[in-house]
Order: sequence, then structure tokens, then C-alpha cells
Amino acid sequence: MGIKQTVVKPFAKQVSKKIGKWSAKPIKAQKKQFKALLRGGRKTVFGKDHDFKNIKSYKDFKERVPIRDYEGLRDYVEMIKQGQSDVLWRGKPKYFAKTSGTTSGVKYIPLTKESIPNHFGTARNAIFNILAQTGNGDFLDGKMIFLSGSPEMMDTNGILTGRLSGIVNHQVPSWLKKNQVPSYKTNCIEDWEEKLERIVDETVDQDMRLISGIPPWVQMYYERLLERTGKKTVKEIFPNYSMFVYGGVNFEPYRAKLEELIGERIATVETYPASEGFIAFQDSPENEGLLLNVDSGIFFEFVPAGEIFDEKPTRLSLKDVELGVNYALIINNNAGLWGYNIGDTVEFVSKKPYRLKVTGRIKHFISAFGEHVIGKEVDDAMNIVAKANNTRIIEYSVAPQIHPPNGETPYHEWFVAFDNMPEDISAFAQQLDAEMVKQNIYYEDLIKGGMLQTLKITALQKDAFREYMKTQGKLGGQNKVPRLANDRKVAEILERFVL
Repeated sequence: MGIKQTVVKPFAKQVSKKIGKWSAKPIKAQKKQFKALLRGGRKTVFGKDHDFKNIKSYKDFKERVPIRDYEGLRDYVEMIKQGQSDVLWRGKPKYFAKTSGTTSGVKYIPLTKESIPNHFGTARNAIFNILAQTGNGDFLDGKMIFLSGSPEMMDTNGILTGRLSGIVNHQVPSWLKKNQVPSYKTNCIEDWEEKLERIVDETVDQDMRLISGIPPWVQMYYERLLERTGKKTVKEIFPNYSMFVYGGVNFEPYRAKLEELIGERIATVETYPASEGFIAFQDSPENEGLLLNVDSGIFFEFVPAGEIFDEKPTRLSLKDVELGVNYALIINNNAGLWGYNIGDTVEFVSKKPYRLKVTGRIKHFISAFGEHVIGKEVDDAMNIVAKANNTRIIEYSVAPQIHPPNGETPYHEWFVAFDNMPEDISAFAQQLDAEMVKQNIYYEDLIKGGMLQTLKITALQKDAFREYMKTQGKLGGQNKVPRLANDRKVAEILERFVL
């Protein structure tokens, strides 16, 4: 056992014990967060505008603070950008996490000195917790890679501004930086393919033990390593590689291919980070779902997904959620986001403790005919059928075909990049449609009623989705392919890459 592992293990056990305490009393933890947030926001511009001083209960809060997206907070953010203090949270943010939105353009999400531990501390705690449970701490004594955006910062009226993954890079403690690759210079490269080549340069002969990133971009890294070395598996290059940390997308469609590239199954830790806050993390290798981060500066609310666009939707605190219900996730945090709809939908799989899984994005759905197909449904259907057919999928995206060119009945078109093609793609499509009928009762009604014909698969070139992301300027980093769209904008670009 190396020195760092020896030193960290007792601390990891303390972290795990603390997680066990607050996860055993989640409602108490949320009440504590709610009160602390109201105190922190009471004297702010937002707090005065929304009468925080007279909020005594969650009921009072819901009456005064509406649900908003970024557009609803934009005026407050602009005040901060112009140099004003005490706007959404006391003082000024330490950082702005700069993200791109489809409807809001560039978004500036505040991070304060109080909220930063939620981001970096939770990432650390998730890994330490698994270390304490499994005893697997070998990764601490080798090299680690975090495939992330550039750590370069801009200045927005005195507030450092950059991508969240880049900001988090600045929070890595000095004792861990010696283990971290790639170099700062390489991390600052904006062009993903050039950056990937430099990362391979810097890591190919290192003792890599932990790799973290979004699965499709990690897959690209593995493939470049194998091309460069001529080896058959990543484990031949990195024999001590023992932990993969990921988040941001459903891992199951990538699992088989990544394990094939690695050469074996290794330990994984799933996380649920967002620019707005670190929402949840895998707390147990055996149990389904991610542990909700109830004691880290966030008070959570949940709205039944079908009501999120209603004028007065049902708003629930944690104690009132039910298992198996699709909720839009609303957060209030110590960076000054209030009643903030982050755009994700989640479903609880456990209440002792509260564990959830991400089911999709509010804006990513298909309801061209009232079916309201969501991300979880297409993911579950594809995973079942691909596994049954021993077929590996690189990536896929689904769009409605409302006006087929030959006047036939409308259908859902699945654009799929296969790693290995099914023997009978028509049979594969039939099975996929049958699974979708099981997943969504409205889709079933439309199929049986003849309003939709069974789905069709359009097979794409293997690199189709990488090329698509390149056309959008979103190759690499933390960017994700949209799995669902209610229009043909993505589909029209993907049509360029049909086999």
C-alpha cells in the first residue's frame, strides 16, 4: 500500500461515516439546508424582492418564490455581472460557470465560496466513500486523468468565468495535483481532437489508475491509445487502471464497448454533477440509483414532469415524493439559485435512503402526436433489445417523421450508429418498437390506432455522432449528444452520415 493510500484511508472512512449519518436522516438535513439558505438570501436583492423575512415555512416559500429557468433569473445575473453585490446571495460569486443553452444562449451560473464545496467536495466524497466501502484505494498512488474543459478563466467584472469542469480543476488540492494529468497547457487546448492527441502523448507511458469523463469521449481516448500503441486492450497499456468515474449520460449503452476496449470490467463510480450543483452520486456498488446529496447547500423540490409547464404546478419537498414517478428537478442553493428548474427529470428508486436515477431532459422528448416519449423510455428499450441481440451501440438519437416524403403514415425515426450491426435490422426495429409499446402507453395507443407506424431505424456511419458534434462545435469535454428531439433539426444533420 502506497503512502497516499495509507494517509487517505482513515479520512475516507470518516467521510463514509458522515454520508451514512445524513443519508439516514434526509428530511432533517433538508430542513437544515432550507433554513440556512433563507438566512443567506434574506438581505439580498432577490430576498427583499420575494419577502424572505416573512417566510416561515416551505408553504410560505412556494407562495413567494416561483419556479424559474435561467431566463427568469437573467436580470439578477446581469446585475451581478455589472458589479453589484448581495444580489442572489450575500457578497459576490467567486466564479461564473459559463454554459451554453439552446434557448437562453450563454448562461452564467454563479458559484460562491459557500457553494464550491458542493462541487469539489462531493466529487471527492463520492470517491472516498467507495474507497472506504471496497478498500480499493490503489488509484491514489498512481496517475489520474480528468477529461474536462479548458481551465482557462475569463474576467467578468472581477468574477472569474469559465467552464465548470475547468473551475473544478482549480480546486484540486496540491497533494493530488502531482498525480493529475494532462498538463495545464494541454488542458487549455480548445480543439478536442488536438487535445486528445496531446493527452495520449502525456499519458501513454504513465501509470494511469483512475480515469474520469463522459463515456463517449473516454471511448475516443481509449481508441486513440490503442491506435498509438498497437495494443489490444487498455489494460495492457495501464495494468494498474482500477477505477472509472463518469456522469452526464446513461452508461449502459457504452458499457459493453468500453469494457471490451479496457479488456475487463473495472470498478466504476457514477456521479450526477451539473453547473448548478452536484446533485447525487453512487454511494454503493450493489444498489441501484444515486444517493441524493441532501446535506450540501441545496434544498430540493420536485414537480411531476407532466405539470412543469403549468402555471401553478404541484411542488413537493423530499418527504412527499413517491417511487417510480417522473419528476422535474428544482433546486435552491447557496449560490443564489432560487426555484431553479435545471431541466432534468429524475425518478426515485429508493426512499431509505433517497436514491434516484436521471430519466432525461425536460426539453428532450417526442410528443408530436401526444405520446410524450422521454429519455428513460428510449434508453431502456434500446438497452433491452441491444443486449438480446448481442449488439453494441455507439450512439443514437430519435426524431419524429411527421410528413414522410411518400405520404405514408408518420413514424419515429431512430438514427443509430452500430458498433456491430444486428443480423436482421428489420427484426431489430420490430423488437425495439415492441419494447417502446411496453414503455409508453400513449405510444402504444398511437401504434394500435394506426396514427403511427412502427419505428424505423436509419443506420449511420460509426463516426456519425462525433462528426455531428464537430459540426456543432461541441466535440469533447462535457458535451452530450441529444438523444431525443421533438423536431427534425438534429435529424437533418445526421442524414448526412447515413450508411
